[in-house]
Amino acid sequence: MTEVKFYEEAADELLKFAVIIAKSGDKWIFCKHRDRDTWEAPGGHREPGENIADTAKRELYEETGALEFTIRPVCVYSVTRTEAPGGEESFGMLYYADVKTFEEELHSEIERIILTKELPKEWTYPEIQPKLLTEVSKRMESGQEESHA
Repeated sequence: MTEVKFYEEAADELLKFAVIIAKSGDKWIFCKHRDRDTWEAPGGHREPGENIADTAKRELYEETGALEFTIRPVCVYSVTRTEAPGGEESFGMLYYADVKTFEEELHSEIERIILTKELPKEWTYPEIQPKLLTEVSKRMESGQEESHA
């Protein structure tokens, strides 16, 4: 089983990845990695010495081709795979982005993106990604994420 938790903050050195729940207009943006048949939110691992906000911007660009966008932090989240020996909790930063324009072509491991009002049925990380999207949606409805900008 995979456990997902949300936090208002965490020590910077704990943040290993950034995930971006993104929209363009009223449509969600999802990516399909060329080695998988599933959909995922843009995101990825932090490079050594990289600021976590820069990780989010880089990953959003690399995985969606987003050129013009606004992005803001939502909250810290953690994932613990309880079935794994030791069950270590790993931390990431969750962002929300509103994308205005995209590059013509993708230049990464992402095969294609979709813009859709419907959520995917086939998630790459089904125990994690829907929870992240739900948390962002909940905070946007309450206006709570604005306080983290």
